[in-house]
Order: sequence, then C-alpha cells, then structure tokens
Amino acid sequence: MRRLRAWSHAALALRPGERALDIGSGTGSEVFVFADAVGPTGTAVGVEPDPNLLASAQRRAAERDSTATFATGDAYGLPFGNESFDAVLCERVFQHLTAPARAAAEIARVLRPGGRAVVVDSDWATSIVHPGDPRVVGAVIDTLISSTTNPLSGRRLAGLLSGAGLVVDEIGSHALVQDRSVGAGALVSRIAGLAVLRGVITEDEHARLIADLQAGADRGDVHVSVTMFGVLVHKPS
Repeated sequence: MRRLRAWSHAALALRPGERALDIGSGTGSEVFVFADAVGPTGTAVGVEPDPNLLASAQRRAAERDSTATFATGDAYGLPFGNESFDAVLCERVFQHLTAPARAAAEIARVLRPGGRAVVVDSDWATSIVHPGDPRVVGAVIDTLISSTTNPLSGRRLAGLLSGAGLVVDEIGSHALVQDRSVGAGALVSRIAGLAVLRGVITEDEHARLIADLQAGADRGDVHVSVTMFGVLVHKPS
C-alpha cells in the first residue's frame, strides 16, 4: 500500500495553492500528505461517512496543527460545488459501492477542467491462495467474491471513469502480498469460515486449508495476495 500510495501522490503531483480532495479519507493520513503538498495557500479536504473515523481524523488534525479539514459525506453525494478541486484521490471505496457509476460521475463533477484524479481499488478475482487443495481454495475465493459488493472493481475503474467523461492517462497495478510469516492470516480464515456456512466446503476442509497454509509458511512456501489497480485520469478542458 505504501508503494501504491507513493505512486498515487506522484501521479497527482500536487502543487502549492491547489485544492485536493480524498474521498473515503478514513483517519486522514493521505489528507495530511495533501496539506503538506499544497501548503498554507491551498486546500486539503477529506470526506468520510464513518463518524468514528471522521472524529479520529479531526483529532489528528488538531494534534498536528494541520491545515487539513474533514467533512462528512460519501462517494455518491460530495458536499462541494461543481469544479471545486484540482485533484481527487479515492482509494478502496469502489469495491463497496452498489452504484459505482454514480461515484465516478461525482468525481467528474467536482474536478475542475484540467484537474486530475487517481482511483485505486482491488480486483478480488485476482486473489491467490497457496498452498491448498485447488477446489477448496477456489471455493474460498468464490465466497470472497460473492461477499463483496463490487468485487471486480479494479478492472472496471478505467471504464467507469471514461464513462463519466474523464480521460484515462495511466493504469498501474500492484499485488498486495501478505507477509509470509503470518501463515493463513485472519482474512483467509474468516472467508473460509463463510465458505463452510455456505456449504461449499466442510469444516474438515477448512481446517486442512489453514493447516496447509501454516505448514507452507513454516517451510517458506506460502503466497496469499490480491492485485490492486490504480487509474490516473484528467478532466478535459
């Protein structure tokens, strides 16, 4: 994620005095980077629907004496006027949306002509879990896909943004690979548990998969990953 975020900030290339927005800003980490880049004459804003995350970001801004500001809102209804921002970031939001085209249209609406945006998200169909029985692994990945609102969002980003009238300048990708020392990890174990509840694998197959992954980790032969995609776009002048 650090490398993807570094790419995102380099692609946006914020300059002093610009206005920048982070959609789904969480605890505010990227907005603080924006604030440093645009300086005291610029504007760095985060929008977050979760009140607890929003409050945390506001506390952090006060502690840092940062010029970053935060507002409640979501990707479907950004609380800003048309053509308000020079740059927009939206990371790992589209996978949760039932109407991603609406969110793409909102990004296009708030961007000024010539403004740019980076949208980053996972494509859960690219998940790899190794080692393990291929049928069991496939059932677990299918369960992950079926339990995610918009699981193929990564591959759809460019088309959604183009459909909103934005021009695609660059597409990047990076596989998020789980630390080899942690075995199956919480995500695989949790999704495998859901697969048991769905009836697509048994409790014994669940336990064997986790055991296979832990044994693989012990001998240095484990791989758990998903590919994330980032799309850089601009709004035509």
